[in-house]
Amino acid sequence: MTKSLYLVQHSQLACSVRVPFFTVHGPCGSGSMEGNEYDHAVCFVCDFWPPSASPWIDRCHSWPGPEVANDIVRSGCHFVAIGHPSGPHEHEEWRISFSRAEYKLVYSMNHSQFLTYGLLKLFLKEVINQQTKETNRLLCSYHIKTSVFWALQQNTLPHLCPQNFQAGFWVCFKLLLKWVYEGICPNFFIPQNNMFVSKVHGSAQTRLFIRLHELYKKGLACLLQSPSIRTYIIDVLYNPRLTICTDEKLIAPESTTDTELFHAIDETFGIRCHHVCIKYLVAVQHLILSPLTEYQNIKLQKLTANMFQHMAFILKNMQTNTSGNKEIYVADKNSSYILKLAAKFGFVSDLLYIAMFYYKTLRYMEALSVIEMTKVKLAQPYLMYGGRVDRERYTEAVGGQSWSTKMRQAVAFDIRLDTKICFISELIPEQQSALQIGYITLSIPMFAMLHFLEFLCYRHIDGTLSQAALDDLHHAQGRYVNGGGAIYWEILGICQQITGNLQAALYSYQQSLSLSHYPFNSIRTATQRRIQDVVEAINELYNH
Repeated sequence: MTKSLYLVQHSQLACSVRVPFFTVHGPCGSGSMEGNEYDHAVCFVCDFWPPSASPWIDRCHSWPGPEVANDIVRSGCHFVAIGHPSGPHEHEEWRISFSRAEYKLVYSMNHSQFLTYGLLKLFLKEVINQQTKETNRLLCSYHIKTSVFWALQQNTLPHLCPQNFQAGFWVCFKLLLKWVYEGICPNFFIPQNNMFVSKVHGSAQTRLFIRLHELYKKGLACLLQSPSIRTYIIDVLYNPRLTICTDEKLIAPESTTDTELFHAIDETFGIRCHHVCIKYLVAVQHLILSPLTEYQNIKLQKLTANMFQHMAFILKNMQTNTSGNKEIYVADKNSSYILKLAAKFGFVSDLLYIAMFYYKTLRYMEALSVIEMTKVKLAQPYLMYGGRVDRERYTEAVGGQSWSTKMRQAVAFDIRLDTKICFISELIPEQQSALQIGYITLSIPMFAMLHFLEFLCYRHIDGTLSQAALDDLHHAQGRYVNGGGAIYWEILGICQQITGNLQAALYSYQQSLSLSHYPFNSIRTATQRRIQDVVEAINELYNH
């Protein structure tokens, strides 16, 4: 007997066993005993996690967390005797079942999350499924469970508690409403599998959406239609002194909590000499071996990236005119390596430190290659830059993944230059100006630095492309806010002065100086000095 024939016969046997005694419900035989409902399914156990569900593992860092996810993956899955209802082999096909994984996920919920799940199941049974025959039973408890899983993983519900778990109900209910409207309910483990494909479509889908939308318009008062729930909440809903909060700001979406987190770790610290770098490295080594929370890990990761960036330029600045070629080559190779290492676990914008180093060491083509790669990454629609992010695209692209992955793939910030370390000579006056008034770092808008480096590199290679980079810098002015305008105009003026356009440079420097009332303008002294140099150059031209 071939393996395929055995599977077909086993499927038929499973169906014949369950049908006489139970009501057929998907791959299960459903029944009740002593008032308790249950499902029974004949299945095969698989010790391996299916490859089609492998991407799910990478989503499980915020919820359910690596420990639970690893336990689920180690436990494998099951195969149950049910095929695609619209396919030609419905009675011969088998389907992957994640019932054991779902069991572990439900038990990983905290009390408030579990209450939300229970509230949704009651609402489904006593309200949604008490409708017309056309819409009755279109939604099942599995859809409810899936909505809770997605809400937990995408939003993480960080502030969910017994006092506001109704707000969690509202988040999941709105997600169900969205799925019915679109006709797509993505499986939690294999999202490309649409669990609505055979039931929620056509006129039934339309009627179900209309009914759910009517409930949605009632707000949380729709819960009064559930006999079991009504008893517990009617006093609250009709008490003028009490309110139920459905403000989803109290259950912050993933992108919001991530923005706050990455802002908190976007900082630098002073590493002004080589022996201090070694001291920090030893401290990092000890910390890595100690038990850390996920937040502590991501904080340590970013601080280590900052340290490596500073080390690379400190090592370069330690070189003297008497350094031999071999010594310079080895030092530059080591610096390049640690900068690339820093970029592997830093922000997307940290790639620009590599471009700065290549420009500083006269490797213009290599710098331009890094700049082009950075442009591609910065052009992604899900990029989080500062406090700006497209929430839906961000969640779709990196939702549920680890903070480390998000930081490397989807987060960018402005460039911070330590004011005591020379990164590129063109900005030394600005760093010195900031240092004089006590600034540890000089913050430069990310896109301003990108186009600045592009201009500086191309002016040694191709004048036309250099002018194009300058035009890009000039036309991108609207991107720079929150006090970054002064250094933006300063950089634009530097580029114009290098090209010999002194009048344009003077105007740009004056614009930079006019923003001196902003608290983040630390370059006033440098700007005044540059204005003086440009005016002298203009006067000298007129005198000749």
